[in-house]
Amino acid sequence: MSTAILTGPPPAGSSLEEDLRSLGFDVRVAADVAGALAAVPATERVAVVDHRFVGHVHALRLALTDPRFPAGATEGALTVQPDARASLTRALAATDDGASLPGTLAARLEADGVAVHRPDLGVLVAAVPDGGELRAKALAETEAVDDEAVRLRSAVKSRDGFFTTFCISPYSRYLARWCARRGLTPNQVTTASLLTALIAAGCAATGTRGGFVAAGALLLFSFVLDCTDGQLARYSLQYSTLGAWLDATFDRAKEYAFYAGLALGASRGGGHDDVWALALGAMILMTCRHVVDFAFNEANHDATANTSPTAALSGRLDSVGWTVWVRRMIVLPIGERWALIAVLTALTTPRTVFYVLLIGCAFAACYTTAGRVLRSLTRKARRTDRAAQALADLADSGPVAEAAAGSLGRTVPGRAYSAPFWAALAAASLLIGPLVTGNGGTWRAVLQAVVYAVFAGVAVAQPLKGPLDWLVPPVFRGAEYGIILGLAVQSGAPGALPAAFGLVAAVAYHHYDTVYRIRGGTGAPPHRLVRAIGGHEGRVLAVTIAAALWHGRGFTIALTVLAAAIALVVLSESIRFWVSSGAPAVHDETGEPA
Repeated sequence: MSTAILTGPPPAGSSLEEDLRSLGFDVRVAADVAGALAAVPATERVAVVDHRFVGHVHALRLALTDPRFPAGATEGALTVQPDARASLTRALAATDDGASLPGTLAARLEADGVAVHRPDLGVLVAAVPDGGELRAKALAETEAVDDEAVRLRSAVKSRDGFFTTFCISPYSRYLARWCARRGLTPNQVTTASLLTALIAAGCAATGTRGGFVAAGALLLFSFVLDCTDGQLARYSLQYSTLGAWLDATFDRAKEYAFYAGLALGASRGGGHDDVWALALGAMILMTCRHVVDFAFNEANHDATANTSPTAALSGRLDSVGWTVWVRRMIVLPIGERWALIAVLTALTTPRTVFYVLLIGCAFAACYTTAGRVLRSLTRKARRTDRAAQALADLADSGPVAEAAAGSLGRTVPGRAYSAPFWAALAAASLLIGPLVTGNGGTWRAVLQAVVYAVFAGVAVAQPLKGPLDWLVPPVFRGAEYGIILGLAVQSGAPGALPAAFGLVAAVAYHHYDTVYRIRGGTGAPPHRLVRAIGGHEGRVLAVTIAAALWHGRGFTIALTVLAAAIALVVLSESIRFWVSSGAPAVHDETGEPA
């Protein structure tokens, strides 16, 4: 229970007490706010509201109930979480009773170092009118705006893909309201979306035309639920750390499970088509593309002098209506991507689905990466130590690369483009042999993996502050995932490709988990975890050694055991972190398509 303290009895006819109770507050009227505050248990959220407040219920909801912030305020209302209660007590002690208005308290909280969230109310009203005439005017302004309509509009991301904006959100927002009125939580809707996608994957795995049609329809419905859970969270302000973890990881789990279902369905269908390599290739391409997005954003979001002609051109294009939607569709965000997969699954074959998906995603990856390279080459950004650390964490270096960085890497002079050069050289030394000369599964490939580990260490020996250093993590991801795919294909072992799919999925989960922790401001997973699973170069060495030692089913077993071990270690640590009280409530409000 939360408690709202009114600074006095509300005027006759005021619905303020009823509005606060509808938001879950126990309402107390007290002229002595400090005394009333002392009577509220220290573990509760508390709000101080001016008894003259006039405004919309949703304005109070936005200011007083958002769980993501230690304190929140709007005109005439202030709230603090338990962690900021001591600051509120000090603010009250330093304020005369006659002046103890929420606005004064909010200013004192900020002076005391408490971050006070002030939501953008837009057309919503929040006012403290002084006098009958001003109060009547404020009431009239409140009546003139339908706050429920505003609440529904604000439940939808301000920036999203074309398909989501025009084909899903117009009705999914009403589904979100339906869920809210029945007490459903965003986590429950997220779980329902996952289960629907898993059922869709199971339908695709049947290999029948009816199964493929059902799979496509269910995948689209899963995406509707995926949009609904975020809209429900924004509609009812039900943000949570567990919800952050579920929302951050389930999208990838659903998509990759559907890839696996398509691959199983192809092998069980009339043609007995083996498309596991295509499924794994699609997963690798999608993951590497996301790493490019994450690494570029982390490298530049807090950089100074962060402008370029390319960025200016992009901004001008975003000011023209039709170019905005074309540019958003070109990058094939999750809405367009899932719609494409669903329609092609229902109408064509799994092989066709993967061919179209690979071509579309490859084009999108080239488009976005080329634009970011141009921006990086033309801007004069000065990157911070935090950005360099984020890129180093995304690089995911293990003990072998660290040893190389601390020895040979220190002797190599660091220049503007040395990090991406050494990373590219490392990837080439690893992949050219197995993929071009076909020496995968030999000890020569193991030697090439050792060279890869050394060069990878040299790449990260210096702080990653160069113009193109954000390319280092995606290059490492492409090298690691690519060698797993290449060795599985060359081995020809029964079940090697499905096992490789599982291994890449487990490692990719670790990399996504790292990204979302960094975005939440808590830093990367503990270094002991990275060392325990070997780092990217350690896993590359393990896979190449396994390919050299074992052939046939032995290699499949080795990949399966490695995948299971990594999944167990990574998932246990991830679950421990995300359900802990210290985990951040990370919700994507940027609208950047996934």
